[in-house]
Amino acid sequence: MSKTLQAIRGMNDILPEQTPAWRYLERTLADLLDSYGYREVRLPILEFTELFARGIGEGTDVVDKEMYTFLDRNEESLTLRPEGTAGCVRAVLEHGMTGGGQVQKLWYAGPMFRYEKPQKGRYRQFHQIGVEVFNLPGPDIDAELIVLTWRLWKKLGLGDAVTLQLNSLGSSEARAAYRNELVAYLEERFDRLDEDSQRRMTTNPLRILDSKVPETQALLVGAPRLHDFLDSDSILHFEGLKARLDAVGIRYEINQKLVRGLDYYSRTAFEWVTDKLGSQGTVCGGGRYDGLITQFGGKPTPGVGFAMGVERLVLLLETLELIPAELNAPAHAFICAFGEPAELAALALAEQLRDAVPGLRLLVNSGAGSFKSQFKKADKSGARFALILGEDELANRVVGFKPLRDDSEQQNIAWDALAERLAACIDQA
Repeated sequence: MSKTLQAIRGMNDILPEQTPAWRYLERTLADLLDSYGYREVRLPILEFTELFARGIGEGTDVVDKEMYTFLDRNEESLTLRPEGTAGCVRAVLEHGMTGGGQVQKLWYAGPMFRYEKPQKGRYRQFHQIGVEVFNLPGPDIDAELIVLTWRLWKKLGLGDAVTLQLNSLGSSEARAAYRNELVAYLEERFDRLDEDSQRRMTTNPLRILDSKVPETQALLVGAPRLHDFLDSDSILHFEGLKARLDAVGIRYEINQKLVRGLDYYSRTAFEWVTDKLGSQGTVCGGGRYDGLITQFGGKPTPGVGFAMGVERLVLLLETLELIPAELNAPAHAFICAFGEPAELAALALAEQLRDAVPGLRLLVNSGAGSFKSQFKKADKSGARFALILGEDELANRVVGFKPLRDDSEQQNIAWDALAERLAACIDQA
């Protein structure tokens, strides 16, 4: 017996009932980014594995446990992108987009892939919208990115549902000094660490700070504090960022355990989190990565960016019932045509109406059918009106105009008056 074909676990179909919410979120953010002067770039979902090993970092959970990696027919190791920043950095380097100090403000959207345990809000194929800025080193651009996301939350009605968490990771030298102190502290308590944290002691000890294991968090209460190791430039940068957020009126919480999951971050790190989605509370995160381009062989180039998870944001909008009802609105009208001459006329009429009435949602019956069957389809479609074309209507250059959602009587309306009537009905809705 053959196996029933179905989607791979953790990789979901986005069905027609769901896509309006996705399009609403994507359009809202795209329009906002355009108003701030950001330009879209479209990137491959497949890259050489080395890109992520060098960029994200050997020893990270992403590289060691979560990437979809395989050999192609030329024995090249390729990986489905687990995040977007590394590919965007590769693109700007490859195309010389940052040479001579050129400022680039870019955004991208699309699927990412990680082999994780699927659960609500976390999938193996997931979608992100990301923003990256190059050659602007100051806290002003860090603030702009946070302000931009804050404005998005307000547009979506999420202003009270998310909280900004903020941290500074300092310079690479400061983090190295802090790492040594943290490791020394944790080595004395090694046997009391959870298994993942014990493994991270040799690969990425800073990630222990955001462990979700309560016993490990209890051990960290007396641990050295990262902010005690920050260099003076990083402190000034962080103070400048906070001053700008204060000036705009954006509230934030300082979270010294916020280190983000990728190795390339430096100085600013931030996350927008919610308590409305259970354990999957981060809906947007980002920060500064001034050393990443040099890891790829480029000249020192400041970089900063963020990414937001589309699935989680859509889930949050649905949970809070913030999806505009009109996104799933049915058609305004459904044309029923009886007989071949009427079917031909219906196509021409439909195009005339679409030209004349902006925003008109109009369906035309397909597949012929009796008067009863076409009316049944019109009613099932949810349309507000049926437009009826038959032999008599063609002869008299009129259309039968039948309301489907109330008991109003059917009327005959002249072809040249139909567009105005439909436009008026749409305006009244």
